Amino acid sequence: MIHFFENPSKKIYAVQSLVEFSSEDIQKLRWLFGNATKSTEEVINHTVVGPRAAMVTPWSTNAVEITQNMGIQGIIRIEEFEIVEEHFQDFDPMISQRFETLDQNIFNINIAPQPIQEIDDIALYNQKEGLAMNDEEVEYLENLAKKLNRKLTDSEVFGFSQVNSEHCRHKIFNGTFIIDGVEQESSLFKMIKKTSETNPNDIVSAYKDNVAFIKGPKVTQFAPKSADKPDFYTEKDFDSVISLKAETHNFPTTVEPFSGAATGSGGEIRDRLAGGQGSLPLAGTAVYMTSYSRLIEDRPWEHAMPERKWLYQTPMDILIKASNGASDFGNKFGQPLIAGSVLTFEHTEADRRIGYDKVIMQAGGIGYAKLDQAKKQSPKEGDQIVILGGENYRIGMGGAAVSSADTGAFGASIELNAIQRSNPEMQKRAANAIRGMVESDKNPIVSIHDHGAGGHLNCLSELVEETGGHIDLDKLPVGDPTLSAKEIIGNESQERMGLVIGKNDIDKLHRVAERERAPMYTVGEVSNDNRFSFESKTTGEKPMDFALEDMFGSSPKTIMNDETVTYNYAPISYQKENLEQYIHQVLQLESVACKDWLTNKVDRCVGGRVAKQQCVGPLQLPLNNVGVMALDFKGKEGVATSIGHSPLTALVDPVAGSRNAIGEALTNLIFAPIKNGIQGVSLSANWMWPSNNKGEDARLYQAVKGCSDFAIELGINIPTGNDSLSMKQKYPGGDVLALGTVIISAVGNCTNINKVVEPVLNKTAGSIYYINLSKDEFKLGGSAFAQILNKIGDEVPTITDAAYFKNAFNTIQQLINDGQVAAGHDVGSGGLITTIAEMCFAGYNLDADLDFSGFEEEDIFKILFNENIGVVLQAHNDQEFVKALEAANISYTKIGVPSEGHDLKIVFHDEKINLNINELRDSWFITSYYLDKKQSKNGMARERLMNYKVQPLRFTFPTNFDGLKPAIDTSKPRPKAAIIREKGSNSEREMANAMYLAGFDVKDVHMTDLISGRETLEDIQFIGAVGGFSNSDVLGSAKGWAGAFMYNEKANQALKNFFARPDTLSVGICNGCQLFMELELINPEHDVHGKMTYNTSQKHESNFISVKVQENHSVMLSNLAGTTLGVWISHGEGKFQLPKSEDNYHIVAKYAYDAYPGNPNGSDYNTAMLCDASGRHLVTMPHIERSVFPWNWAHYPSGRKDEVTPWVQAFVNAREWIEKQSK
Repeated sequence: MIHFFENPSKKIYAVQSLVEFSSEDIQKLRWLFGNATKSTEEVINHTVVGPRAAMVTPWSTNAVEITQNMGIQGIIRIEEFEIVEEHFQDFDPMISQRFETLDQNIFNINIAPQPIQEIDDIALYNQKEGLAMNDEEVEYLENLAKKLNRKLTDSEVFGFSQVNSEHCRHKIFNGTFIIDGVEQESSLFKMIKKTSETNPNDIVSAYKDNVAFIKGPKVTQFAPKSADKPDFYTEKDFDSVISLKAETHNFPTTVEPFSGAATGSGGEIRDRLAGGQGSLPLAGTAVYMTSYSRLIEDRPWEHAMPERKWLYQTPMDILIKASNGASDFGNKFGQPLIAGSVLTFEHTEADRRIGYDKVIMQAGGIGYAKLDQAKKQSPKEGDQIVILGGENYRIGMGGAAVSSADTGAFGASIELNAIQRSNPEMQKRAANAIRGMVESDKNPIVSIHDHGAGGHLNCLSELVEETGGHIDLDKLPVGDPTLSAKEIIGNESQERMGLVIGKNDIDKLHRVAERERAPMYTVGEVSNDNRFSFESKTTGEKPMDFALEDMFGSSPKTIMNDETVTYNYAPISYQKENLEQYIHQVLQLESVACKDWLTNKVDRCVGGRVAKQQCVGPLQLPLNNVGVMALDFKGKEGVATSIGHSPLTALVDPVAGSRNAIGEALTNLIFAPIKNGIQGVSLSANWMWPSNNKGEDARLYQAVKGCSDFAIELGINIPTGNDSLSMKQKYPGGDVLALGTVIISAVGNCTNINKVVEPVLNKTAGSIYYINLSKDEFKLGGSAFAQILNKIGDEVPTITDAAYFKNAFNTIQQLINDGQVAAGHDVGSGGLITTIAEMCFAGYNLDADLDFSGFEEEDIFKILFNENIGVVLQAHNDQEFVKALEAANISYTKIGVPSEGHDLKIVFHDEKINLNINELRDSWFITSYYLDKKQSKNGMARERLMNYKVQPLRFTFPTNFDGLKPAIDTSKPRPKAAIIREKGSNSEREMANAMYLAGFDVKDVHMTDLISGRETLEDIQFIGAVGGFSNSDVLGSAKGWAGAFMYNEKANQALKNFFARPDTLSVGICNGCQLFMELELINPEHDVHGKMTYNTSQKHESNFISVKVQENHSVMLSNLAGTTLGVWISHGEGKFQLPKSEDNYHIVAKYAYDAYPGNPNGSDYNTAMLCDASGRHLVTMPHIERSVFPWNWAHYPSGRKDEVTPWVQAFVNAREWIEKQSK
């Protein structure tokens, strides 16, 4: 039966249950649904919008689990519906639908599981199901059926199409190219592999996994001693490897951007989890490329090509929804996003239409593993095959094959079948179980594989491709009882990992998985017969039974036959009198403009190891192009990453495009000191190309060869990458081809995370210098300037001298290591004028006086707008700086000095150009505002626009603060603290480290430990409820977590006993703050309680801000009263809603600015932190535990050499108070 509950917020909850509810259960559900009323009716006559009936949402999965944890039995589905006006249309039909009534049939899916089919006509089945097999593959399967003397099943044909799809097997990259009648000597993949063969450098693993490993430094692991029970954190050193991976999710993002980009991000994280015997993700990157957004009417460059009747989503929808999806996944999984890029482009010339109608969504990332676990072991007969994660749903059926075809080539029903389902919290649970294995002294995982394209078919078959394996169909978890066998084994439900583990070790994994609430299924066994089969043990049916050689090994070789096509693009012309207008227009292109609309909603601090992310300076504007993560909490070594691409120059010259893409990635990375300089860099190359269109495969071959040759010349390698070669959108009126695009991701071991150079000019340092690393003449083809003129151009720059580039890179690296570079920025989108302007933007009252007369170029437009690969550097000491460049024979041009004010003054011989920095910055920011308007509610985008440049970070440190790490008396026992976490928590490590740093012995406690009684907190004196997204924030932040405490006797009693003791302290941070407020622990004496609610903007907010610590009696923060300190915030429901007057609350800290975004959530009384009447229990939305090291801060006072920040004192105060209680 379906029960209906309606709450005061006009939301209706449909609860499908197998049993009648007791009165106690109804009271629990009323509380859970926000004081809802249970309807007595079986039909609700309201117009509502809610999820499509056929899609059991991840929201439902989490909501059902919350009710189970609250002791309510029998619920199988819960969905949320919003009451709307009768003809309401403002919803996404891809994932939602409008209902005129809600009745007992809303969840009915009138589909019966299809029996196993034997396929008579494979060619017809291929066409009907949209399997994207070519004629040779169909013929191969027909011959296989004859060889086996039986008809193939639907699962076998479908499985073969997925496992051998272009998406999974990269047949074009492994194929033979014949160009202009000449067979080329090497495949694309061989050319890429040649870089690693020629320059192996520090590669540990390349092309063997979905992730590459390069040698890293010795790292200190900070983790609990064991993962299957509550245990204390310890430090252990290990030799590390650094992981690099990038993955595209273009087709799913084109169809349904939120889920497509979310699962793209999740899939890339799973790739890094599946490296070797298991590896750990650290941080992510993201790239979005669409056709023009058509934000506003007055942008002439957006109107040259007529707008199409978009197939599924508009470019604007895609930009907002895709970035929301990727951000949401990373935020909830607990992975910071620290670098990225945006490009919008379309163009028509000579009857050719090009543009990113089929979008590019790339998710990349970095991580690490243990050196001795970096390679997979070989499975042995009898080893167990295990799935960790969620159930099977009718998701992404045929996604691998459809992703291998042009969008619009198949019917909408087939393409919509590839829509994804995102559940980051489930993936986090599986990842935590894997983390427990990786961090143990002996990792029992034999082999591991991500679950994505091709579903179980691809994941499990690749796990056992050396030996064979047999899967019990009945053991595969089914969330939708209508699935056929084909759909069970082939669906692409996300958030799952497949692994092989020995029989003797499976109990250990089971204990860890059970503690983490990670669903675990033992689904099969490794054989030694080189066969791969799925069989139902109950019915004996075999939907699939193949020899591995038949499944993998015999697909015919792909032949790519193409001819060279030369496109002659019109040259660029411009009007000198329009210079200032051009500058302001260039600054408004999405590729050039401020990316605050992206960075303000994505977590850039989670994990406590972010050393450099996008935002810089007193104004915290997104200008950094290199992201850096610390590899541990010691604050020295880390991993740096960056991105580069140049598809517009590749239109004119594919080789130049590849060289420029690598050059851009390297000139972004150059500002982090890399071990061994350029030789310590490895690259990922991701290729997006409209293959199988005349001339494009010839261009692809040129581009790949150019990429390989340049990497070899530089002495670096490309040990990983991917391709998506169906980049064409089909319309009834003609096709639109995407630009052939290579996106380069660079990674290197950063030797000192404290020496990374930022693009903010220093008023007190030396002169500003330009270095042209391309050694090419200034050319405007393929530039942002050309773009606003609706041109591509006929001449594009390239990097002419690899040896010079290499020498210059290493020379600049040495200058950075020697402390001789005060500021630096690459020359990229928008050209030199943008680079210099951006170096002024993030400062406060900062400009520059420039003289370009030293350039040989006589055209000021080419000087200002060229995007030749280069850098702008500010010297600390001019004499030493110049001496080092000249000694290395590096050419430079001194172009000016920084100054105080708002005027960018440029002299060029007799010409003088005066530009106002504030006006330039506003033009640069306005595009972000227009995009932010699409995602922020209640006028907050306008507030941000008004306030972003008038809320500079200013700090007041404690007068007695010495900046030294706490001195711990090792002769005394450490007081015992514990972090408390729930499924979906993601901030336990940084909280535990802050406690440990302050002198606590810290225990890791999961809610399952408290619910089961394994942990009682009796020996604990200080608890920290950690940040994250417990239960994915379903039904409100921390609501489900609070329910687990309230309705589980042992957990409830443990917490009550802890708070009743007079010698205990607690801190709740972010999600932990929401938990303690929901449990009414901070002001238990109040008759009406404060609550945490949604930010005024109605979106996630992430920023580095400042707070003022008030006069207070908090144990942790009383001696920091009067300080103003920088701190990270990252939350969606951070608004303190305090119903009583201010004097009824003990407000410990307030945001330094009462206006948004300085106050990010609209909290009453500007509240950032509260404590209880005793001062022993503190709640804070700002993440003080992620702000304990100077390198954690996005802007730290210059000149200080502190080891820690003043926030450490809060945790030291806690220890000292507890030590006094025990005397």
